[in-house]
Amino acid sequence: MSAREAILLIAHGSPECAKDVPAFLKNVTSGRTMPLEVLKEIQLRYERIGRSPLREITEKQAAALRIKTDMPVYVGMRNWTPYIAQVVPQMIADGVARAVAICLAPQNSQTSVGLYRRAVFAEAGDKLKIEFVESWHDHPLLIAAFAEKLLRAWKEACARAGVAVPVIFTAHSVPERTIEAGDCYEAQSKETAALVAARVAGLEPELWRFAFQSPGMSGGKWIGPTVEETILELKATGHRNVVIQPVGFVCDHVEVLYDIDIGFQEFARKNGMELSRTESLNDSPLFIEALAALARTSLANPKAERPAIAHARL
Repeated sequence: MSAREAILLIAHGSPECAKDVPAFLKNVTSGRTMPLEVLKEIQLRYERIGRSPLREITEKQAAALRIKTDMPVYVGMRNWTPYIAQVVPQMIADGVARAVAICLAPQNSQTSVGLYRRAVFAEAGDKLKIEFVESWHDHPLLIAAFAEKLLRAWKEACARAGVAVPVIFTAHSVPERTIEAGDCYEAQSKETAALVAARVAGLEPELWRFAFQSPGMSGGKWIGPTVEETILELKATGHRNVVIQPVGFVCDHVEVLYDIDIGFQEFARKNGMELSRTESLNDSPLFIEALAALARTSLANPKAERPAIAHARL
């Protein structure tokens, strides 16, 4: 094959079923043994959702992006198959000379994007030039894609409740020490939420909150507030309905299908609240267009300024 350009989509990875959880967790912890109770809890979560569709959805995103860009699109995961360590050498073998690497985690953290970056460059060496997208939390088309999903879910919730319903935006929590060390993840996550909220007509500042979900189970302090704390705060101010939109995730997987759809749902019902969730972006056309625009811009001019955020409300 002749030298060419390509796109590499990168994700954390997820086992598809409960039996693969032990092997997956060894990858996540670099071989360290997890406490037995943590292992059993995570397996239980996978059993309750049946399977994680993360790989399947990521492959759908890649297929749609191939059509949109007419470019080769590869998928690499850090902690599960297909591994970055396998995919990047395959790209080189296929004759790819230059690629844009896009993490399917729009907000940058050294605990996620930073590790993906290290893994990609370790495999690429001097054989494959990588244009690595450090973050894209404020990309106009990403914001539009989230706003499109939120508008539909929020209007439906408001109609059912007969009043304006509050929204909780969420992202995966990280250890407090990560933020204290100067990590930009918390600020970028909150900026994504604020930009999405600004796109939805009627969603005034007093109607939305930001909370962090899915903290680790291995101890230490993780950033908050938690979703549970935020639900109770909204209840105390007289609300009985809430919509959750996870803006730190771009597809369905265990943190959405279990943590939100089961865990937070059960917590809300127990406390007399009705909770609903926006659809995940998955392979929505606007989201695929966001990926395509990001890839084109990065390959055409790696140092190009991205377009200003459009604040027009939906």
